[in-house]
Amino acid sequence: MLLAAWALPGPAWDADLMRGAALRVGPGAVAALPALQALLRADGPQGDAAWLDAVNGFFNRRLAFQSDALVWGVEDHWASPLEALDKAAGDCEDYAIAKFFTLLAAGVPGDRLRLVYVRALRRVPAGATVSEAHMVLAYYPQPGADPLVLDNLRPEILPASRRTDLTPVFSFNHVGLWMGAGAAPAGDPLARLSRWREVLAKARAEGFL
Repeated sequence: MLLAAWALPGPAWDADLMRGAALRVGPGAVAALPALQALLRADGPQGDAAWLDAVNGFFNRRLAFQSDALVWGVEDHWASPLEALDKAAGDCEDYAIAKFFTLLAAGVPGDRLRLVYVRALRRVPAGATVSEAHMVLAYYPQPGADPLVLDNLRPEILPASRRTDLTPVFSFNHVGLWMGAGAAPAGDPLARLSRWREVLAKARAEGFL
């Protein structure tokens, strides 16, 4: 039922569920909810490209980058969109997850979106380059196309071919799991990624699906 529902086109969010969930999550979520719901209303951006820009900017502006240890007191926590907005902070997974579910709620087709684990090259103060684990959101305008990358590290949305600092490790969404940048599915993400199952359930309870 879940996968079939996600395949349907058009906005899928539930304003009442969001309001109830925000009250449960915390005052930060309640404060941020009017802006989020204003973004999602029918008179919001038109077309996938406009939605990508609006949602990417919304979360990049509202969330401060912080580790899970600082925000949640644990090594790894995948926050739901309202949890991230409540804290006004998150790590790379939280940015990517919030953008993914918000774009789904806006009606962007889910099969065009993938969360992508990458190795990201970063310069450190000493001038050396280090490779770090990172997550971004990719949008495929059509199967096999060069995807657009939504990233909390950079404000602009760029094609993956221009993000030579990123090396894909694996990607996933609601219907599949892929290794690297390959097109062949590599398993069931709901079976293999327990945190994905958990955050998916939270997003549904928050009215994003």
